[in-house]
Amino acid sequence: MQTRTYGDLFKITSGLIGTGGQLDVTEQDQVSHFINRRFQQAFDESPVWPRYFVPSEERTLSSFALAGTIPSANRVPFGKFGEYQGSDFFTPIDTTGNTSLFMYKPSSDKKWKLAIGTYSKSFFAGSSVTEVTISVSADQFIQEGTTDYSSPLNVPRWIDNSGGLGGVLELNPLQVVPYNETEDFENSGSTPTRDQKENIGDFSRIHRKEAFLNNSSSEYEFYVDSVGANVLNVPSGTEKVFVSYKKQFTPFTVTSDYYNSTVEVPGEFFNYIAHAVYADFLRVQNRQEQALAEEQVAQTYLALELEKIDIRSNNNTINKRFSTYVNRQSR
Repeated sequence: MQTRTYGDLFKITSGLIGTGGQLDVTEQDQVSHFINRRFQQAFDESPVWPRYFVPSEERTLSSFALAGTIPSANRVPFGKFGEYQGSDFFTPIDTTGNTSLFMYKPSSDKKWKLAIGTYSKSFFAGSSVTEVTISVSADQFIQEGTTDYSSPLNVPRWIDNSGGLGGVLELNPLQVVPYNETEDFENSGSTPTRDQKENIGDFSRIHRKEAFLNNSSSEYEFYVDSVGANVLNVPSGTEKVFVSYKKQFTPFTVTSDYYNSTVEVPGEFFNYIAHAVYADFLRVQNRQEQALAEEQVAQTYLALELEKIDIRSNNNTINKRFSTYVNRQSR
């Protein structure tokens, strides 16, 4: 998709302001803040900007979340990462800040344990089983009793193993797709090297299987909170869902040498931002009538880009959910 540079945007905006040269340092800083404000305003105008919309991407659905009083118990969602000695192996879906935390059950004593350590995962061609190998394990909490539970959620009480984590461990059932996820790695080694997936800004739709391809796919209802999208009525054993979402907004981080910056600016927002920032600058100078006229020019540029999205829309658009006998008729 087409882009322009931040430097070009700054030069055009300065030209509209009419300084005859570069703005002074204070004005440059002010304009940079106006640019980010208008950038986000344009970003928020549509849930399906082609540049920022991701259709039907596979995401991990959590099995449970940590609770209690341990330092890591801020509703950290855990998802199945593979299998260890015949039992499920769980790690935080987003390993940022939790790279060494995992839940496992060794075959030696059949007890679930929350541990800190290092591990790796092997992928076998033609098999759905991914075997986890633990290199180092410092058990923080161990289930009380000798009952062989199929899930750590069934454990009634956890014993502090004095591993240094401290506090009281509890697990809460949680079927959520977090905003952030670190993707599975496909290599072996003692230290996980998982890649960060694109952060989710707004959830749009969640399907059971890959959607918008060849076959239809059932769709889940969900609600959103601070952790992510809580998916409703999911069949037991579901580990993955397919999420359509809008990427997280990321403002420009240019703080100096504005006129020569090569940071990319979305082409579809370029003219809108330039004229809208000029309108903001006019308001600061209390030139309200001129600001209003310039605002209308900016909105026209944005409306033209939004109209392109509407023109592309049809009965199969990912932004629609319901179809009827009437809207399927040939025109």
